[in-house]
Amino acid sequence: MARALRLLRGATGPERGLGPGPGPGPRVRFGPSPTGFLHLGGLRTALYNYIFAKKHQGTFILRVEDTDQNRVVPGAAEGIEDMLDWAGIPPDESPRRGGSFGPYQQSRRLDLYRRASDVLLERGAAYRCFCTPQRLELLKKEALRSQQTPRYDNRCRHLTPTEVSEKLSQGLDWVVRFRLEKGVEPFQDLVYGWNKHEVADVEGDPVILKGDGFPTYHLANVVDDHYMGISHVLRGTEWLTSTSKHLLLYKAFGWDPPQFGHLPLLLNKDGGKLSKRQGDIFLERFAQDGYLPEALLDIITNCGSGFTEKQMGRTLEELISQFEIGRITTHSALLDLEKLPEFNRIHLTRHIENEGLRQKLIRELQLLVEHVYGDQQVDQEVLEKEYVERVLLLRKGHISLLKNLVSSDYSYLWVRPSVSREQLQTISAEVDEIGKLVLG
Repeated sequence: MARALRLLRGATGPERGLGPGPGPGPRVRFGPSPTGFLHLGGLRTALYNYIFAKKHQGTFILRVEDTDQNRVVPGAAEGIEDMLDWAGIPPDESPRRGGSFGPYQQSRRLDLYRRASDVLLERGAAYRCFCTPQRLELLKKEALRSQQTPRYDNRCRHLTPTEVSEKLSQGLDWVVRFRLEKGVEPFQDLVYGWNKHEVADVEGDPVILKGDGFPTYHLANVVDDHYMGISHVLRGTEWLTSTSKHLLLYKAFGWDPPQFGHLPLLLNKDGGKLSKRQGDIFLERFAQDGYLPEALLDIITNCGSGFTEKQMGRTLEELISQFEIGRITTHSALLDLEKLPEFNRIHLTRHIENEGLRQKLIRELQLLVEHVYGDQQVDQEVLEKEYVERVLLLRKGHISLLKNLVSSDYSYLWVRPSVSREQLQTISAEVDEIGKLVLG
């Protein structure tokens, strides 16, 4: 055991007893799985962590949780960090930016998890399980047939050291399971108050290290949060019932746990789950459609709680100054995306009024005009900076998206009106005669 403990202590990161890290404030993390694009629910979790860190002069960390290799989408991790940058909430430490507590990608920390599981094995807090997938599937089917919740029966927990050695010598496949103990201690959640869940009464011993050497969420997050000096864990409420399990892991390691705060769900306005199927909640889609990141940050906080004030048009700086974690309620946040154009109109107006931001809009609008009307333009003067700027200032407050200005309603701003002979004939049958008189 002593050797395993020495190895574990030598891993990257500080001992929790030495403090949460170099900065004076809290250290928080956003840990997405790179299984696709970043969506509004993930953005909201990242935003609350970012706001909490900046409110208290802390550090916001992006940690890529890619232990489920079968679901990893190539390029997704880079895309997530790109979208955090686009949204204006860049991490202080990340796979791209680096930091003193890396690597910031769990697939590159496998040796650390293996050493951690060795410590638990030597302490008797974990054990090797040799049950085959076929046996586990039979347990599941039997439970479902009996209308019970499937759970592992902890069979390998009772193997003697001799039996374990025999199975290892036979070259049998194994995983590491954590021994769940009864009598968990309650913990005070920053949002939900005092909580505890007797996980040993409803679950079998969970797998913490898989046969391929990759950890499960439970081990990886506890180990990483400890060695990255995470002081506060702000995550979705779906993990609330697992927190007692994680606290048992902290106890088995002899580590002080961070403070936990579980954020209520972000739902559709009708109370249904946000759907990813149509792709209408992914940040890439909003960016492509021309929505401003400030509008998205505004709407996903406006529908929730945690702020001293609640009004449309708040900037990120205002969100940080108004944030109080004690004001987060347990009620789900109902998101009405039909209001997003109005949120965007408010923030677009602010961009137009700001001279520095207006210059960026001018360049974007020039490109849009060329793209939409390039083959119809007669006067190149409409692309001149002064003209485009005048259009922006005149239509300030009347448009929700910049691309509204290149719609057919505003085509007269960019091209000379043109009417076909067929259209004129619907007005008068004498169109040819009128044309000769007018044109001479």
